[in-house]
Amino acid sequence: MKKHNPKAILKPQQDPSVKLAEMGAYLRQVRESQSMTLEQVAAKTMIRVSLLQSIEEGQLYKLPEPIYVQGFLLRFAEALGLNGVEFAKTFPIISTRRKQKVAQWYLPIPKLRPIHLYLIYILLIIGAVKGLSGFVETTAMQESPDQQPETAEAVASSESATPEEPTPPTTASQTLAASQSNSNAPVRVGLIVQDSSWVQIIADGKTEFEGTLQQGTERTWEAKQQLVVLAGNAGGVLVAVNDEEAKLMGKPGVAEEVIVRAEP
Repeated sequence: MKKHNPKAILKPQQDPSVKLAEMGAYLRQVRESQSMTLEQVAAKTMIRVSLLQSIEEGQLYKLPEPIYVQGFLLRFAEALGLNGVEFAKTFPIISTRRKQKVAQWYLPIPKLRPIHLYLIYILLIIGAVKGLSGFVETTAMQESPDQQPETAEAVASSESATPEEPTPPTTASQTLAASQSNSNAPVRVGLIVQDSSWVQIIADGKTEFEGTLQQGTERTWEAKQQLVVLAGNAGGVLVAVNDEEAKLMGKPGVAEEVIVRAEP
């Protein structure tokens, strides 16, 4: 196998792109003489094939910073059996960017004296006081005394109101005469609730029941002279007088009053 002498390309420092072209051409010559492919070199060096190809072709613009290129050259050379350290150190690692003069702008930093710090401290205190006073004024406006009496009155009225179930207005009234076999027989009314309804029962002037009866409820009340039945949902209540046939008190959702009196 032909021996390669890397010292033949060790010349004084050149332009990085020119130097890379020389070193890349030399590495390609050594690789081809050993019948190695770039894929085999990539497997040994863990360097992408595209980067190895850019090294061999001297395409510095496709490679990262020179310091990384030097590391690639070291691993590439060692994969071919060369002295990677000696070979790679001939590549100049000074970035070409350093040849360009970059204008740097610096903002002048004023020298702060104790009096300046004291003035800054005073300004911060003034800003904090103004912010606090604004917050207090906003809170005071939200809790204005003019609104408090109204609120107190509203609370008082809500507390004084008792949660009584309102009696629905009687929109219709009908009077029935209960037939009695004798004068001592009581007046009897039976209710069958088909739909929930508020109901009030007054027997001989005395309230016997007042409240809501649920669907399916069946109740009976008696009186000596008169029974008054009030229903808030007349269409949901059937009324039967003295065991007669039960009839609807009225239309659904309509308040109805039925007065049952004993016949004289």
